[in-house]
This record gives sequence, structure tokens and C-alpha cells, in this order.
Amino acid sequence: MKTSIATVSISGTLPEKLAAIAAAGFSGIEIFEQDFLATDIPPRDVGQMVRDHGLEITLFQPFRDFEGLPEPLRARAFARARRKFQLMNQLGTDLVLVCSSVHPACLGGIDRMATDFHALGDVAAEYGVRVGFEALAWGRHVNDHRDAWEVVRRADHARIGLTLDSFHTLGRGIAPDTIRSIPGDRIFFIQLADAPAIPMDPLYWSRHFRNMPGEGDLDVVGFMRAVVATGYDGPLSLEIFNDHFRSGLPRLVAQDGYRSLIDLMDRVRRTEPCLPSPLPDFPAPSEVEGVEFVEIVSSPSEAPELEMFLSSAGFAPVQHHVSKQVTRWAQGSINILVNTELKGFAHSVYSAKGTSVSEIALMLDDAKAAAARAKGIGVSGFAESPGPGELAIPAIRGVGGSLLRFLDARTDLGRLWSIDFTGEAVPNEGVGLTRIDHIAQTMAYDEMLSWSLFYHALFDARKAPMVDVADPDGLVQSQAIEAGALRVTLNGSQARRTLAGRFVEANFGSSVQHIAFATDDIFLTADRLAARDFPVLKIGTNYYDDVEARFGLPEDLVARMRSLNILYDEDAGGAFFQLYSRTRSEGLFFEIIQRSASYRGYGAPNAPFRIAAQKRLSRPSGMPER
Repeated sequence: MKTSIATVSISGTLPEKLAAIAAAGFSGIEIFEQDFLATDIPPRDVGQMVRDHGLEITLFQPFRDFEGLPEPLRARAFARARRKFQLMNQLGTDLVLVCSSVHPACLGGIDRMATDFHALGDVAAEYGVRVGFEALAWGRHVNDHRDAWEVVRRADHARIGLTLDSFHTLGRGIAPDTIRSIPGDRIFFIQLADAPAIPMDPLYWSRHFRNMPGEGDLDVVGFMRAVVATGYDGPLSLEIFNDHFRSGLPRLVAQDGYRSLIDLMDRVRRTEPCLPSPLPDFPAPSEVEGVEFVEIVSSPSEAPELEMFLSSAGFAPVQHHVSKQVTRWAQGSINILVNTELKGFAHSVYSAKGTSVSEIALMLDDAKAAAARAKGIGVSGFAESPGPGELAIPAIRGVGGSLLRFLDARTDLGRLWSIDFTGEAVPNEGVGLTRIDHIAQTMAYDEMLSWSLFYHALFDARKAPMVDVADPDGLVQSQAIEAGALRVTLNGSQARRTLAGRFVEANFGSSVQHIAFATDDIFLTADRLAARDFPVLKIGTNYYDDVEARFGLPEDLVARMRSLNILYDEDAGGAFFQLYSRTRSEGLFFEIIQRSASYRGYGAPNAPFRIAAQKRLSRPSGMPER
């Protein structure tokens, strides 16, 4: 599979972009004219620099406002084309993109435009190059790929073909199956981009909000299924205009881009299995059956205070690792490991971040297959030698500097607690917590799409729409990701003074900020927590006056909620109750929830009140409330 990415998609100088693109595994680049003009390197040297990185220039772009012009503008357009073709010869590429005209003098007319392109094909033949015509979603006369194809068909020239861009097709709501009738050999180039479903001017939408396939809401899989059905076997290229990508780390954006193409084509081959696939074979996503454990790394001096916190939440120490300073704390089906090792990966996490979540282990239907899929989509594996008789648990480097481990019941991995831990674990009811409902991960805002793509590609995770959460010091964006029994909420903010922003800064990067546990009776659990002196977060009394009126709740229920600091939400699926612990010194806190079976949310309307309560506690003594 020939993979390509437009240089405009990532930040940096042209040499920096080439290094990042090559390191990510791409085979080629679209060289954007602005990137070429911004460098003082001669065109032949630019071409050689690209080839020295093991890349090829798959496309030179853009050539604008060519077709349908009256004289003397038409003659000038052909003169400009000759100059572009000469430059392409020096660069060492044979394909240029001509996007449909937005020139106010463009006359339109399919036959007139086809005549222009036939004549352009004759000029292109003189220079040994080809021309791909693309319909811009905001083109003056051609804004639909079906019209662009008709121009190409009538031009009837071997040097003139069609360029298709998923954004221009899907962004206008054009059915991708209309592509299936186009001969694959007449499609010269495919450009791919996703985007969130935001109603706005298509030009502004395109220039600022494109993202990688799988990161948005467009049916890019359906688009590529139609393209593959035509027999097209040329480059697949990313053309991403996104403000955050163009200010982000080039290697991270390039890596995500390559992963998105692999994931996209894997989805295509699983929905169009009768068609040949350019990918090597690797497994489909494994079903996540549960979160088996969360490991928190600490130090021997800090661990006792952490363990008191766990004990107050109803957890009890039930086992110890056979060779490491790791204790298993359990309640219901929840397992929290406290690791105080002074060497190895966990200790390196502690050295960088302090007390924090270092590992998450998932129970899957097939751990080996999950590890193989991770490798197939370019996720780095992790290995360290287990002790004698201990399990070698498959692990990958997850987002935020932590590890993600894979377990399953079909192998010895399902016997983790009897092989790697000593003692017979006695069931512990604790305060009634039953399982991990979800994990909240906080990151820099411009990393959110990368994290979302990671889960989407690895587990075929479903994404909820992005929601805005009001922090007293700025806005936080939040998105829920769900893959079977794994629920993750991603939270990011561009405002440094928000709770999310301060957590990222204090922890030298991104990590798990809170863990949410489920209970079948939150009022009974809250009473038991109070008896254990669990540090419950106090919610302001004004909240309860509002929630009673907003939902029409009985007074006695609201009074009980108020006394126990329990929050409430509901949707068409049912009711949702939640309470929080106070935030610990390292930034970690617990959430306890009770959800109706059909409630799909996470209590997002309550987040501003929770954040305000947390900030009241963190305000230095004597500082007035704002």
C-alpha cells in the first residue's frame, strides 16, 4: 500500500516534516507549494532530499483557477501550467492537482472545461506529467466529484484523470457509492480526511477542522470501500488542514496519520472482504470484557497514606506479588495494585510523575490477538523479563506514558492472581463497590484526537460527541470512548488554570486523573463511606435547590442526597447518581456512581459543580471566592 501525506498537514520546516513523515512509515508526500516556496532549497535538491528520506513526491499541489476562463485569462492559465510542469520535472514528480475554479470570471460549462483539460493534457504530455482534477466543495461551477468526473470523461485524454478527496465528497453529503461506477484507472489520486460534524461554511470547515480518518464523524470507511471497488491501486494520501496539528509535534501527528490509514484500510477489508487488501494480515479488534486491575505506583514513604485512602474507600489488602513490592487491594471485582518497587518501569514512572497510575490491565477474549493487532497498527510493545514461574503478560505502551496490559481467560493469563500473587484472596464486599465503571484520562487539549484514535484503532471503540465542561478558569473539552466493558473519558483544556490543565502540568504529562467505581446502592455505599471517614467532596447547597426543581425530585430524596453530597442526572434511559472523593495531593480522586442500565452518559452536567467544589478546597487560605 502506497501511503502519503501532504506536507501542509504537519508543522515544522520542510526538512523537519520529511524526517517525521519518513520515521512514521509513509512512502510518499504531497508537496504543498507553500512549503516548497518557503524554503530556499533549489527544486532539484528538494527532490533529492525527499528521495534521500526514502520517500517519493506523489503529488504537487495546488494549481488553482485553470478551467473555463475567457481570454486573456485562459492563455495566462496555460502559461502558468507550463511553469508548474517545468518545476515538477525538476522536483521529480509526475502528478499535479488542479482544483476546481473559484475564479469570479470562470464561465463554467462542462464541454468548455473539458476542452480546456484536453488541451492541458497535450501540454502535460510534452513534459511527461499527469493532471488530476478535483472538485472543491466550494467550487464556483464544479463542487461535486460527479461533475468533475464528467469533465475528465469528456476531456478524453490519457494525461487527465480524477482526484478524489473524502472531505469534498462527504462534507457535501454526496453518497460515496456514486464513486463505484468510475473506472479505477481514471482515478489518479485519493486524498483522505475526516472532520467533526459541525455545520459551518465548507471552506472554513475544511481549512481548520479536518482530522485523521477515524477522528471525526464522516463516513471515510464507506468512501474508501467505494474507491477500492473501482480497482484503484494508487497512493492513499492524507490532506489535513487542522490548526492543532500544524502547531503540534511533527512526529506525533505523522505517526497518528500513518496509524489512521492502517486502521482505515483494515476496516475496509473487513467490510469488503471480497476485494483484495494491500495490508499484511493482523487480527480484528479483541472484545474488552473488563478492567482487571489498575496499578498505582508510589514510594515506600508515600504508600501508607495512599493505602489509608484505599481502606477508607472499602478496599482491603488481599494478596502480595511473589517477587515484587506490589500489593493487591480488592473490593467486589475491582483490583487496585499498589507498587512501591525501587527499580523497573513502575519506578521510572514514579520518578517522572510521582504517585500515579502506571498500568491498566484489560481482560479480553484474546490477549495474544490484541497484542498482535497493536503491533499491526504501529503501537509500540513493551517487554520486561518476568521472574521464575511468573507470567509474561503482553503489554503495550499506552497513551500518557502508562502501560496497557492484556489478559484473557483462555490461557494461564486468566490465572494471574494464583500464579503471580501469594495467599488465598478472601472476597471483600467493602462498601459495596462492584466494578470499575470508567477511567478518566486528562491530557493536553491538542493530544485528545491522538488518544481517541489510539482507542478507536486498537479496540474499535465508539466515540460520544465532544462536550464542553465549564471550569471557573476556562473551558474543558470532554469525550467518552467505549469499547465493550472499557469506558474512558478523555479531558483536555487549552486553559492552563483549569483543573485539567493544572493536573497535566503537575504530573509532567498526561495520566489517569480519576477512577469511577460502580455500586448497586449509592446511598448505602455513601453511609458506609461516612462510617470509614472517606474524604467526600462537599457539594454546594445551591446545587440541590436547583436539581430538585429541574428534575422534579421528591424533597426527601433531595434531602438525603444533600446530606451525603450525592449528585444527580437523568436522560431518556434513566437515572444517574454520583459522588466524589476530595482530590488527593497528587491530583488523583475517586468517583462512585450508580447508573440505570440504559443511562449512557457520565453526569457531564454536574462536572462544573464538581470542579467548583474541588477548586474551593484547593484555594489558598484567605483567598476570596471569585
